[in-house]
Amino acid sequence: MFRGMRRFKQQISDEECIRILEEQPRGVLSLIGDDGYPYGIPLDHWYCEEDGKIYFHGAREGHKIDAIKACDKVSYCVMDEGFRKEGEWALNINSVIVFGRISLVTDTDKAKMICTNLCRKFTDDEEYLQHELTHAFPRVQCLELTPEHMTGKLVNES
Repeated sequence: MFRGMRRFKQQISDEECIRILEEQPRGVLSLIGDDGYPYGIPLDHWYCEEDGKIYFHGAREGHKIDAIKACDKVSYCVMDEGFRKEGEWALNINSVIVFGRISLVTDTDKAKMICTNLCRKFTDDEEYLQHELTHAFPRVQCLELTPEHMTGKLVNES
């Protein structure tokens, strides 16, 4: 069902893909938007090692939620910061694309766990976390991406 990578020599391992998903804070979620137009939105994410799913949070309504309700098939693209080999100008970038199905998280306890882990990805400030859980959490919609296919590659931009 999913295509193999055309530039297979640049393919990175699943373990490397997971490392990138764990370490990088954000990517672009692509959905089928209004009138069939692609809709890509930058989002923070949390990769859960226990279940292999990717979690997001955002507003309870809007273009993203409407698109998800219309079609649950998505792709999510994450890139690392890249690196330069000594003496070279070109940046080497690892990217990961995950194809899968996305759904709204309706369980309050699970949503709180997702928001907690997302917050801890960016800060260890417990006071800030508790403030967000008290004041912002009631307005948050969490999302769960269940991967069906994942590929990653290393690209040299020269």
